[in-house]
Amino acid sequence: MSGSFAVEMMSDKAPLWRCLHGGPLTAGSLDAADEDGQTPFAQFRGRNLAFLERLTETYGACAVVAKAGDAFVGHLRFYPRAVHEMAEPGLGLCLQQEFPSGPADDLGRRTFPPLEKIRDKTLLVHCMMVASRGPGGAEYRRHGIGRRMARTLTDWAARMGWHAVEATAYAALPLIYMVSGQTGRSFWESLGFRLARTEREPALEEENDFAWALREQAIQLGSDPARISDRYVMRLDIS
Repeated sequence: MSGSFAVEMMSDKAPLWRCLHGGPLTAGSLDAADEDGQTPFAQFRGRNLAFLERLTETYGACAVVAKAGDAFVGHLRFYPRAVHEMAEPGLGLCLQQEFPSGPADDLGRRTFPPLEKIRDKTLLVHCMMVASRGPGGAEYRRHGIGRRMARTLTDWAARMGWHAVEATAYAALPLIYMVSGQTGRSFWESLGFRLARTEREPALEEENDFAWALREQAIQLGSDPARISDRYVMRLDIS
């Protein structure tokens, strides 16, 4: 069934400037407000589009998308490490959050270093997400879309002259994927990525409802609840 989905580098003519937490998006629904009305998309739209357009202009692409007909059903966003390093310390690049967890309002107006002037030619996977269900109950997950998007990224990176791709992984828990778009370590290992280092995620060591829910889910799935805050940096060296 995965053959019925088109997986390609995101076009600058139809940029997916928000994520798929609420399900698939089309050109007609991309600019519509979320059902809960909690995310200020009108505020984020201009910021995100400027940022994505500058990235695409400088590097050729900044995301892989999966489509079913005219609907976006998956995305894999990636940014050069150099873009992270030129930003303020601790800057996040989540397109659905305000600064500092999301891009600064002026980031899309800055000049990014061209690839030939970057010493560390590493791309960082920011997030990967496949929508759960579409109209009529169509199921999009578990059809190899994530794997196809990851392969599309690494093939494109090799052609463009990047030297490595890094991705962050956590315990393979549905709650982590639902919130962050981060997959488990075994997914990246199956694609040839190796474990570069293991870090800790301070936010997952806090005593809050989300951490408690993660620990409970880990126990239910037979995982070690003490390891939910492990953050695995997975790396694929291309050249």
